[in-house]
Amino acid sequence: MKKPDAIRIYAALLRRYPDAKEAPETVARGTPFEVLVLTILSAQTTDKAVLKVKEPLFSKYPSPEKLAKANVADVETIIHSLGYYHAKAGNIIAASQSLIDSFGGKVPGTMDELLTIPGVGRKTANIVLYHALGRNEGIAVDTHVRRLAQRIGFSDTDNVAIIERDLMALFPQDTWGDLTDVLIAHGRSTCDARKPLCEKCVVKGACRYFQMTHS
Repeated sequence: MKKPDAIRIYAALLRRYPDAKEAPETVARGTPFEVLVLTILSAQTTDKAVLKVKEPLFSKYPSPEKLAKANVADVETIIHSLGYYHAKAGNIIAASQSLIDSFGGKVPGTMDELLTIPGVGRKTANIVLYHALGRNEGIAVDTHVRRLAQRIGFSDTDNVAIIERDLMALFPQDTWGDLTDVLIAHGRSTCDARKPLCEKCVVKGACRYFQMTHS
């Protein structure tokens, strides 16, 4: 896809979802520490599920210092409703310890530093950088972004690292963070994984998937 076409699609989606960045169901709101922990917890589950454990988790462990000293079984009890809670409990405790050991208890502000933290990959790092620190260093490719990038025609691969590079090449850097939010909003409301509502889609005329399935 050519850049002008991609940018027109994004503009149409942004008009459709002007408040995507402020979606109340997102985990990407709060202090940098909260956004980091909640985004780690959001792997393989929904933001809505993660937000249910936000208050009990941070009321007991409001800082990296508190969470680093937590008993893993106690943390597991709080986040038990989430998938892979054994691994996630270990990751957020280890991540907290990493913040203390390597970054003075603060969430670091670069991609390279964030990627040294247990449980943090590029998706999590991009979310933390943009939503908690206001920095556009990449594009968070979650399941919605991956699906829409393939369907619309932004990318031709299932590899999230390549999808991110394809998206970064198509869109101006100052749109990267909002692009993720807008695509997630479209994925949740219209471009469902199983039953996409193509007839209601504002970008169906430019969408590869629509053209392939409605020709």
